[in-house]
Amino acid sequence: MSPSRAPAVWRRALTVLTGCMLAAGLAGCAGAAPELETNAAAKFQQQVLEVTRAAAGSNPSAALKSLDSLSSELDAAAAAGQVSFKRHRSITAAINSVRADLTAAQAAKKAAADAAARAAAAKATATAKPSPTTAPAVVVPAPLPAPVPVPANSGRQDNSGKGKSEGSKDKGSGKNKD
Repeated sequence: MSPSRAPAVWRRALTVLTGCMLAAGLAGCAGAAPELETNAAAKFQQQVLEVTRAAAGSNPSAALKSLDSLSSELDAAAAAGQVSFKRHRSITAAINSVRADLTAAQAAKKAAADAAARAAAAKATATAKPSPTTAPAVVVPAPLPAPVPVPANSGRQDNSGKGKSEGSKDKGSGKNKD
């Protein structure tokens, strides 16, 4: 429901409700058994005015609360014999029509608010800049390879055993000289 159409729907529904209430009030002035007593009609007209003001102010939730109050008052008046069964049914039908329109308007208003909130969140996310308090990324170097074990004798051969090493056999004094 578009925002420009919602007030027209409310006006139509409220016109129907107001018309029913006025007709009921005028019928109460007739000489036969009233379908709606004058005091009850005055209360209902006041409550219809509250519904109309809330709906005109684009506040469907407040209008629905006022409409619920009107419905309760109508039921109480019917139980007290201030409203005929026929008039109770016609007013209840008008209340239900207005309630359907207000509920639709409330849903449309909520959907529009949700869409606006989602659009604002998307815009904020798209234009968000990194904050200066954000810590820079820390690069951790790869671990070094494990050290190669070094022999205890620092890599030197120990020739201090019995016998001669093979490398020293050829070093004799005067032997095998060429």
